[in-house]
Amino acid sequence: MSAAACSDASAEVYARSVTVDAAHGLHARPAARIAALLKQYRADVSVTHSDRSANAKSTVALMGLGVRQGDSLRVSGRGEQAQAAVDAVVELIERGIGEESGATAPAPQTRRAGPVCAAPGIAVGTVVQFRAQDVPVPRDGAGVAEEQKKLAKALAEVASSVANESGIVAELAAAHRELLEDPELLAHTQRELAESRSAAFAWRAACTSARDALRATGDELLGERAADLLDLERRVIAVLVGGKGADLQLAAEAILVAPDLLPSEFDALDKTRLLGICTAEGGPTSHVAILAASAGIPMIVAAGPDVLDIPEGSQAILDAERAVFEAYPDQQRLNEARVIVVERQRERAAQIRDAQELCYTADGTRIEVFANLGSAADAKGAVEAGAEGCGLLRTEFLFLGRDSPPDEEQQCAIYAEIATALGDRPLIVRTFDIGADKPVPYLNVAREDNPALGLRGIRLSLARPDLLSTQLRAILRGIPAGRRRIMFPMIADLQELRDARAALEAAEAAVGADGDTPVGINLETPAAAMLADSFAAEADFLSVGTNDLTQYALAADRTNAAVSQMLDAFHPAVLRLIAEAAKGALSNSRWIGVCGGLASDPLAAAILIGLGITELSAAPAAVPSIKAQVRRLKIEECRKLSQRACAATSAAEVRAIAAEAMQ
Repeated sequence: MSAAACSDASAEVYARSVTVDAAHGLHARPAARIAALLKQYRADVSVTHSDRSANAKSTVALMGLGVRQGDSLRVSGRGEQAQAAVDAVVELIERGIGEESGATAPAPQTRRAGPVCAAPGIAVGTVVQFRAQDVPVPRDGAGVAEEQKKLAKALAEVASSVANESGIVAELAAAHRELLEDPELLAHTQRELAESRSAAFAWRAACTSARDALRATGDELLGERAADLLDLERRVIAVLVGGKGADLQLAAEAILVAPDLLPSEFDALDKTRLLGICTAEGGPTSHVAILAASAGIPMIVAAGPDVLDIPEGSQAILDAERAVFEAYPDQQRLNEARVIVVERQRERAAQIRDAQELCYTADGTRIEVFANLGSAADAKGAVEAGAEGCGLLRTEFLFLGRDSPPDEEQQCAIYAEIATALGDRPLIVRTFDIGADKPVPYLNVAREDNPALGLRGIRLSLARPDLLSTQLRAILRGIPAGRRRIMFPMIADLQELRDARAALEAAEAAVGADGDTPVGINLETPAAAMLADSFAAEADFLSVGTNDLTQYALAADRTNAAVSQMLDAFHPAVLRLIAEAAKGALSNSRWIGVCGGLASDPLAAAILIGLGITELSAAPAAVPSIKAQVRRLKIEECRKLSQRACAATSAAEVRAIAAEAMQ
């Protein structure tokens, strides 16, 4: 890496040069990080590569430069904070923009031809051919002002739909949100609207132009990123014109074959019927490939156009680990492949079977393994996966993507449906945690420079007692008394807990409830962790939300792509806060759990249990593997491991310690 500063003679421009060391150059995520970083500066910043320049606040424009590892860039800025902005961009690039350095990953231009493994695994199933079709859109609009209003509403709705993600999906969603706010993309759209085009036509024209620019770079990786633009194009247009896209119904044991697949199309697939995916185009670092790997679905990409001619309904073998798609296997080969599949399934089935039993460590310590839920469908899947209850029901899904808040009857019916799906298992309901990365336009909350530190969670609930009381009454009416628990989010001050409990008592009086509902706090702030003993003296339980706790402990906004590489809940600072919280809970004989993303990682189980955590609430699909891991553990070994983890100096060191202990 190299960086050299200079200043133009006019003193109006501040510029520096820097060499890119990120393995794949400026593709979607690093470009989005640069664009997100510059939001806080009052300056116009551009990046020049060879003889082309791009607005550095535009993810699309940056990707269109076709910057690869080893390329030299000139970063220049004008305006009040030009120097600070340029220095910040150069520093981010020098640090690698959160990507791998060149020594660890091949550059895109060296990728081998032919099929490539995008997600490991093997599948034997029936070929289902899929072709997506663009929804027709009207060319002319109903007037510039009206079409601008329609577009703004559609963009906000799509942004909200990708705002409530966690884990590996969160970073992909962050890049998508940056694209939805991209100044170059929006400027092109506005030019089309000014020509009396409809919002859908204008948005499609802008996205098509941007995709063409990415493909024109000749960079395979940037060609993959064009799929993100197509995905967002179709999502926004679906909102604008009401199109539902292609039919994604699958036959049982399907191996989906398509020219390519978009993230939203993957989301729409019935995963219970999907055994594997093979695409003619695409690449192993595409966002849909990442999603497939996360879901445990084998996937091959770049298999070539011949796979599109395989007859619908024929039998095939998809061996992603060898990047081989066998379209016409004989019976012997089918039998051999099925044996391998059965062996893999047997191990998973054993985990699922054992997951139906209560969970204890190898030396007999009881550890509850619950599931994080967002719907009745989630609840059904969690029960099948062996979850012992719901450790976190995210109720904000009821408030997003609407023109008005849900009323008491609507909420009551949904809570009752989820409770029924859980059977006799306990259900911890977190009151709505909206605001910050989950904006709700109809609440008319004033714009905040830093919404993550603003009016969100319990603060917004207490500021809108009408919404809180409605929700509390619905919870009390919809969920049986012996099974319901209520958890308040983002508590940082003891008075907030007291005010929230007073609101619950008023709701209990209003509906004639017995007043025995256990009350807990979602411990997500360092303040709450440090004061856990005080909270535990008045709350019935504590549950650590590691996603928010990590962003606040490390001062890294979880919705800001520029700093997303810093967000790792394995960081020893986060673990020490959890340890302090567990100590406070134990001093008051209260149980403490973890319901954030860290609870879904088997690598973290031993550390968390060693810190004093007795309940883990994971993603439903992770429940069997979490239980299997817990059953291998012994408490004293967990305590020693947690002490080593807290004494480490980085998240990477903690991960290495944990991985070594699992061997």
